[in-house]
Amino acid sequence: MGSSSDKLFNRERTLHEILGGGIVADVMLWRKKNVSVGIVTVTIASWMVFEAFAYTIFTLISSVLLLLLSILFLWSKSASILNRPSPPLPEFQISEAMAEEASICLRLHVNKLLQVSHDIAMGRDSELYTKVAVSLFLISLIGSLMDFQTLCHTSVLVVMTVPAVYERYEDHIDGSILFICNKAKELYLRVEVLAFPENKKLS
Repeated sequence: MGSSSDKLFNRERTLHEILGGGIVADVMLWRKKNVSVGIVTVTIASWMVFEAFAYTIFTLISSVLLLLLSILFLWSKSASILNRPSPPLPEFQISEAMAEEASICLRLHVNKLLQVSHDIAMGRDSELYTKVAVSLFLISLIGSLMDFQTLCHTSVLVVMTVPAVYERYEDHIDGSILFICNKAKELYLRVEVLAFPENKKLS
């Protein structure tokens, strides 16, 4: 195992610790193979069902909710007629504290997004602009290649395969990515000097 300087972001924790070190990390890293195989199998099977029957995620959710509500409604009606106990359902409600916490969290994220957008629009951070532009381009490219439903299935398969492969070949992958990042940083600095020579003079 290499030193922390040979790792991405100079991290000292293992991938299992970064992922939380719990059951989710065990499943993603295939340390609970039965669960991992089950998730991958269900994902592939559901994708095939969606493609074969032309289902959408909204159609599936509506059908499942309709079936669930119908079962509970008939259960409650039959229970009242037969003097049986009603379905053991808790009361669903959002407390005022939960609503306030959610609104505060949403406000913080929205304000941060607006501040970042303002900084980019004012030309204060060319590096951040480059990162955002590349990210938006990749999102647009992915959106043109697949729909949201396929993206969800693909994301699950990526989450279930990439971390496990990375953990197995961690040293080789880290070395290659660090080499590419260093070359990309050198190229970016050259482009920045050519595009913004005034920044070079000020520094």
